Amino acid sequence: MDLNDIANEIFAVLESGRQIAPFSTVYPDFGLSEAYWVAAAVRAEREVRGERPIGRKIGFTNRTIWAEYGVYAPIWGYVYDRTVRDLTSEPLEVSLSGLAEPRIEPEIVFGLAAPPAPDMDEAALIRCIDWIAHGFEIVQSIFPNWSFRAPDTVAAYGLHGRLFIGPRHSARLRRDDWARELSRFEIDLFRNGARVDHGVAANVLDGPLFALRHLAETLAQDRLSPPLSAGEIVTTGTLTRAFPVAAGEEWTTKLSGVPLEGARIRFV
Repeated sequence: MDLNDIANEIFAVLESGRQIAPFSTVYPDFGLSEAYWVAAAVRAEREVRGERPIGRKIGFTNRTIWAEYGVYAPIWGYVYDRTVRDLTSEPLEVSLSGLAEPRIEPEIVFGLAAPPAPDMDEAALIRCIDWIAHGFEIVQSIFPNWSFRAPDTVAAYGLHGRLFIGPRHSARLRRDDWARELSRFEIDLFRNGARVDHGVAANVLDGPLFALRHLAETLAQDRLSPPLSAGEIVTTGTLTRAFPVAAGEEWTTKLSGVPLEGARIRFV
């Protein structure tokens, strides 16, 4: 097992839409430590070609989907200036070109004012946040049929494809309210106007703030990866199941119990 070869293979299929066999099926000893080493190497290659990492995505925070994918603990990956865009008041038209088996995930996104510490409670965590938004992450699997083990997902960009962020709301104006609402709100996900799933904040490790704390705890034990820093974007994991998407579809959300706008996106 040559980790440089694995990193090169993963980088080679980036934005190609091509798929490869999971590395865990070829190398039974390919574990999380090896996978995060590969992720760091892929990040370095992306930086060489001009991409700038601007935050992190947390995956598999939603316990209700763990059995579906056979992954039973959260993972994380980077998001980049080239993979993040803002949503608009009209449905943003997005191409799926270059993504492998893309799926949509409605999420809560944070902009950090300060790095969170592993032992922080909700009141302390909300003070680390500059802004709060709702948006969509488009995830992808370079492994056919979404079949993999956790280390494969870490190495393969954390399954990240694109991140689309809605209006940003200051966390400073009503911190106590945000802290309470972010553990209690609900969300509906619609495809072409028909509801396909319902989610609740607690699906995501009991709430997005706790997902953020989990990431801080994970990074505190990681000697290879940089800790979180002020200014980073963190998207906290899907609130519903992740659904395949195709050109011609329009996806929307409606949230209740938290003052965040629903999101709209159209695939072309």
